Amino acid sequence: MRSRKFLKAEQATLAWDVPGLVAGVDEAGRGPLAGPVVAAAVILDDARRIPGLADSKTLTPARRERLYDEIRAHALCCSVAEASVEEIDHLNILQATMLAMRRAVEGLRLKPAKVLVDGNRLPPLDVLAEAIVRGDALVQAISAASILAKVHRDRLCDALHAQFPHYGFAQHKGYGTPEHLAALQAHGACAQHRRSFAPVAQAFARRPVLVQPVAPVPVAAPVLDTLVPPAAPRRARGRVSRV
Repeated sequence: MRSRKFLKAEQATLAWDVPGLVAGVDEAGRGPLAGPVVAAAVILDDARRIPGLADSKTLTPARRERLYDEIRAHALCCSVAEASVEEIDHLNILQATMLAMRRAVEGLRLKPAKVLVDGNRLPPLDVLAEAIVRGDALVQAISAASILAKVHRDRLCDALHAQFPHYGFAQHKGYGTPEHLAALQAHGACAQHRRSFAPVAQAFARRPVLVQPVAPVPVAAPVLDTLVPPAAPRRARGRVSRV
């Protein structure tokens, strides 16, 4: 049965369980003013427990980094995907997030029988799926996905900082902090800013020339394994990496 697009949680709750592999899915980066939105999907190995899994927002950066490596080493498989800034501006942030989640699930090396998604919305999938509010704190596979997505995106923001140091991406990770808003006011927007977000649109209206990078550093986070081209959407496409 194919999940309907953007089902609400109460519509998606399954009254039965299904045998087979279960994948957890979460995202990072819906709120920032810059950079792609990232989603991860993880199928854990019941025989190789990973102590300390929790909502990534409750963990220190050092603890997230350690768990990131443990998840990669001990999960049955995992996948990290992105929806690009261009896709966010073209589709809107909600639909771009659903796109990144779908790409993450489709990028798994093993096909799950069921997918558990953090939040109250579901991406369109060709497997049974359930949306779980606060799932990143309740379901270990979702916790693992939240950690992978968060670490991947934080590393990407560190790379962005090397290109555009005047914005402070390494500190605020693209969120609309007072420092970031002041930098937008002073310098204008760069190509990695989301023009569909009001503060960026206002900055671009005041200064319509995009800020150029100060160093030729590629904007790319370290990948989990091999980048796989996603199915062909319009405009600039996101990326998928899998283990």
